Amino acid sequence: MSEIENRILQFLAENFVLSEQVEQLGFDESFLENGMIDSTGILELVFFVEDQFGIQIDTSEVLPENFDSINCLAAYIRRKQDLQ
Repeated sequence: MSEIENRILQFLAENFVLSEQVEQLGFDESFLENGMIDSTGILELVFFVEDQFGIQIDTSEVLPENFDSINCLAAYIRRKQDLQ
Protein backbone atom coordinates (compact mmCIF):
# COMPACT_ATOMS: atom_id res chain seq x y z
CA MET A 1 0.00 0.00 0.00
CA SER A 2 1.37 3.38 -0.98
CA GLU A 3 1.53 6.62 0.96
CA ILE A 4 -1.53 7.96 -0.86
CA GLU A 5 -3.72 5.00 0.11
CA ASN A 6 -2.43 5.17 3.69
CA ARG A 7 -3.35 8.84 3.99
CA ILE A 8 -6.81 8.22 2.55
CA LEU A 9 -7.41 5.35 4.98
CA GLN A 10 -6.25 7.48 7.90
CA PHE A 11 -8.58 10.31 6.87
CA LEU A 12 -11.52 7.91 6.55
CA ALA A 13 -10.81 6.37 9.94
CA GLU A 14 -10.53 9.75 11.64
CA ASN A 15 -13.58 11.31 9.99
CA PHE A 16 -16.09 8.75 8.75
CA VAL A 17 -15.76 5.12 9.79
CA LEU A 18 -14.76 3.14 12.82
CA SER A 19 -11.25 1.70 12.86
CA GLU A 20 -12.54 -1.89 12.56
CA GLN A 21 -14.53 -0.89 9.47
CA VAL A 22 -11.39 0.58 7.90
CA GLU A 23 -9.56 -2.71 8.42
CA GLN A 24 -12.30 -4.54 6.50
CA LEU A 25 -12.70 -1.89 3.80
CA GLY A 26 -11.87 -3.11 0.33
CA PHE A 27 -9.97 -0.64 -1.81
CA ASP A 28 -12.60 -0.89 -4.56
CA GLU A 29 -15.65 -0.64 -2.29
CA SER A 30 -17.96 2.29 -3.00
CA PHE A 31 -18.02 4.94 -0.27
CA LEU A 32 -21.56 5.98 -1.23
CA GLU A 33 -23.09 2.54 -1.77
CA ASN A 34 -21.75 1.33 1.59
CA GLY A 35 -23.09 4.40 3.37
CA MET A 36 -19.69 5.49 4.64
CA ILE A 37 -19.81 8.94 3.07
CA ASP A 38 -22.74 11.10 2.02
CA SER A 39 -22.73 14.15 -0.26
CA THR A 40 -21.40 16.38 2.53
CA GLY A 41 -18.68 13.83 3.18
CA ILE A 42 -17.62 14.02 -0.46
CA LEU A 43 -17.04 17.75 0.02
CA GLU A 44 -14.90 17.01 3.07
CA LEU A 45 -12.97 14.49 0.99
CA VAL A 46 -12.42 17.12 -1.74
CA PHE A 47 -11.05 19.60 0.82
CA PHE A 48 -8.83 16.89 2.31
CA VAL A 49 -7.37 16.00 -1.10
CA GLU A 50 -6.74 19.64 -2.02
CA ASP A 51 -5.08 20.34 1.32
CA GLN A 52 -3.06 17.15 1.74
CA PHE A 53 -1.93 16.62 -1.84
CA GLY A 54 -1.71 20.22 -3.05
CA ILE A 55 -3.97 19.83 -6.05
CA GLN A 56 -6.84 21.97 -7.32
CA ILE A 57 -10.08 20.10 -7.95
CA ASP A 58 -12.60 21.47 -10.39
CA THR A 59 -16.23 20.78 -9.52
CA SER A 60 -16.60 18.96 -12.86
CA GLU A 61 -14.08 16.38 -11.57
CA VAL A 62 -16.08 15.48 -8.45
CA LEU A 63 -17.49 12.31 -9.96
CA PRO A 64 -17.90 8.76 -8.64
CA GLU A 65 -15.15 7.51 -10.93
CA ASN A 66 -12.75 9.85 -9.10
CA PHE A 67 -14.08 9.91 -5.53
CA ASP A 68 -16.06 6.76 -4.73
CA SER A 69 -13.40 4.30 -3.52
CA ILE A 70 -9.87 4.29 -2.22
CA ASN A 71 -8.47 3.02 -5.52
CA CYS A 72 -10.45 5.54 -7.59
CA LEU A 73 -9.36 8.41 -5.38
CA ALA A 74 -5.70 7.34 -5.29
CA ALA A 75 -5.62 7.00 -9.10
CA TYR A 76 -7.23 10.43 -9.47
CA ILE A 77 -4.67 12.00 -7.12
CA ARG A 78 -1.80 10.43 -9.07
CA ARG A 79 -3.21 11.70 -12.40
CA LYS A 80 -3.57 15.23 -11.02
CA GLN A 81 -0.06 15.18 -9.55
CA ASP A 82 1.38 14.03 -12.87
CA LEU A 83 -0.21 17.06 -14.57
CA GLN A 84 1.49 19.50 -12.22
